[in-house]
Amino acid sequence: MTQNLRPALALSAALSLCAVLAVPAAFPALGGDARFTLAVFALATCAWIGTPIDDTYIALGAGLALTATGVISSDTLFGTLGEPTVWLLICAFVLAAAVTRTGLAGRAAVFLVGGARTVRQLTHLTTAALVVTAFAVPATSGRAALALPVFLALAHALGERKRLVVMLALLFPTVILLSAVATLIGAGAHLITVSVLWEATGDRIGFTEWLLLGLPLAVVTSHLAAEAVLLTSTRRADRAGAVRITAEELQRHSETPVTGPWTQAEKRCALLLATVVVLWCSEPLHQVSPAVVALIGAVVAASPALGTVGLKDALRTVPWSLLLFMAATMAMGVALADSGAAKWLVSGLPPDAAPAVFLTVVVVVSTAAHLVLQSRSARSSVLVPLVIAAAVAAGVNPVTAALASTAAAGFCHTLPASAKPVTLFADVPGVPTYTPRDLLRLSAVLAPLSAALVLLFAVAVWPLFGIPVTR
Repeated sequence: MTQNLRPALALSAALSLCAVLAVPAAFPALGGDARFTLAVFALATCAWIGTPIDDTYIALGAGLALTATGVISSDTLFGTLGEPTVWLLICAFVLAAAVTRTGLAGRAAVFLVGGARTVRQLTHLTTAALVVTAFAVPATSGRAALALPVFLALAHALGERKRLVVMLALLFPTVILLSAVATLIGAGAHLITVSVLWEATGDRIGFTEWLLLGLPLAVVTSHLAAEAVLLTSTRRADRAGAVRITAEELQRHSETPVTGPWTQAEKRCALLLATVVVLWCSEPLHQVSPAVVALIGAVVAASPALGTVGLKDALRTVPWSLLLFMAATMAMGVALADSGAAKWLVSGLPPDAAPAVFLTVVVVVSTAAHLVLQSRSARSSVLVPLVIAAAVAAGVNPVTAALASTAAAGFCHTLPASAKPVTLFADVPGVPTYTPRDLLRLSAVLAPLSAALVLLFAVAVWPLFGIPVTR
């Protein structure tokens, strides 16, 4: 299929579905609101797939259409911007701006990567460092931007060992994407999942619960993925040589000191970040909302006396387009659930499907969805409402199904355009990096591996934390 045919086919499919939905006798069980919601949903999905129009613009147009026709109220549309998860993300970006301004990332890189003496040690220490960044920087694109200078420093330190540089170029986006599931703020898709789940079932997943469920999966998946990257992109001779990354080499690519005594700003920022993370993790003890904790941390981080970044500068780093996209797609999810459209869509599924079979289908579809929908948030917006409705009909715990779908959707490594971190590290001026063929070779191993791990955690590990497979 050529790039020119794709938008036309997507539009034709959407218009054909809308024409069928416009015939009352076609689906007599569908009400008017459900028909219109399905039409809007189909048009938005096809526009996300087949047109270059901005994803946020499409989502806002869909939300506006649903509101103007009375499918959802204006309070529902605008109220999504006031969701605690939206405020959590805003404040997390302010905290991330404070961390970036102080240069703590460079010191952390020296502390972790500087101890590597073999290629495998370097690979896994880098992986551990990238997993930790999920607690400090929200969204995968932000983490990729923060990690790029560290990658450049490592690439120049490795000199002529081209295969190792290509391996690291693959490793950084791979771990960033797969480890995002560690925390609630790891990706905007997580916040969409939590909000849709709350609206559809009344089940709320807090920061601590997501951490208990997601962090073990993130750690296991990231380190196994690191081995997959190492084995598919290097030869035994490449892995045999010793490596030594010095602080001086990392300092050449950092604007702030990476060694020596800590400044007062660095100490305050590190203490603040540690306090916020501890309060997030101990939510069941103090019952303070993670969004409130994040807001307190953001106010302190931008305060004139104790802060390390100005509030205006910090707010410029917030991806407002992503927040509007999240709000609009949350409203679309509410419309799918309240109008009965989601329930109707999954009504034809076999009711006696085994939970393991159901979850396998969910994980496989969610893993492959990046080939059609490049936006991770858009994938969750399309899949999660349908997965939740199907899970309820099949007798599967909707929390388990929604989490499995969201975690599986974190795999998006097949093409350079599949995710922003993959795109960023695919073209780094002056540094050898990977080709589409390298990505395909890695994906052939990583796709079944990550899907199998998500399924394993869903049926065997998450029940140990009080999230059963069935209700």
